[in-house]
Amino acid sequence: MLVGTGLVVLVASLLVTVTIGPADLGVGEVARVVAHHLGLAGDVPPLHDAIVWDLRAPRVLTAAAVGAGLAIAGAVMQSLTRNPLADPYLLGLSSGASLGAVAVLVVGVSVLLPVAAFVGALGALVATLTLARTGGSVTPTRAVLAGLAVSQLAAAATSFVIFWTATGDSYREILSWLLGSLAGATWPSVAIAGGALLVVGTTVLATGTRLDAFTFGDTAAAALGIDVDRTRWTLMTLVALLTGAMVAVSGAIGFVGLVLPHAVSVVTGPAHRRLLPVAGLTGAVFLVWADTLARTVFAPRELPVGIVTALVGVPVFAVLLRRGRGTAWS
Repeated sequence: MLVGTGLVVLVASLLVTVTIGPADLGVGEVARVVAHHLGLAGDVPPLHDAIVWDLRAPRVLTAAAVGAGLAIAGAVMQSLTRNPLADPYLLGLSSGASLGAVAVLVVGVSVLLPVAAFVGALGALVATLTLARTGGSVTPTRAVLAGLAVSQLAAAATSFVIFWTATGDSYREILSWLLGSLAGATWPSVAIAGGALLVVGTTVLATGTRLDAFTFGDTAAAALGIDVDRTRWTLMTLVALLTGAMVAVSGAIGFVGLVLPHAVSVVTGPAHRRLLPVAGLTGAVFLVWADTLARTVFAPRELPVGIVTALVGVPVFAVLLRRGRGTAWS
């Protein structure tokens, strides 16, 4: 029921948000453009085709994929680490991706930005796991601490690169990416984010029962026949791949992976077989509308979508904290 409702709301949101902007288009016109590209309708006005198919459609689809991916990744990280403050960037992925992205932006080869950001995120993951393994076995606490250290190191390196080399308009481009932005989304962006969500996200969704076992601790999970270490690091690696792909096309968008899993669990309960798909759909709808606000509220100027998610996420998180008094949050 919840998944079906979420799908209907998502499709409606996609159709409506594509119509919103300086050019006044209706849902019917959007549907005709889409049908034209699917070979189901005749010619459409070139201007409408360019606005819908080349500009708005890739952006809203990328927003939906990124929102879904971050929400799913956040829910998995919170379960694996048994930390309600965990988010997809916990292992230093965001800072690593930022370092890779800034490195290519300052040298003027922004065409390589998604690749550089993805490589940076994976490099941060490798550094975090390597550091966590030094001096003993890898535990959730050790991984979190190692992730914080790697995150700070990558952030410092990013700041140094910006301070030493960024000039002129590159500052604005770098700042927009660091705050999270979908302004440059194209069909390749849809392919990267959507492909990662389809392949990695679907695999993660199938692990709901195993994630439920982690809720009661490693000992309980092992008693249920789960290989705790192997499952944890396999899932963390999958989350890193998913997050890296999302950050590569959108920058570091905060609060989606932190707040939405908690908000959704109020409705679905803690069972991950229901929580993960509903969180993914909620994340998709949320980011589609957040990005629509980012590009229209102060038009023709545009806000980085990360600012909007923070402005919405902080009050929601405060409400969740208030509701969570006396529970695992306290």
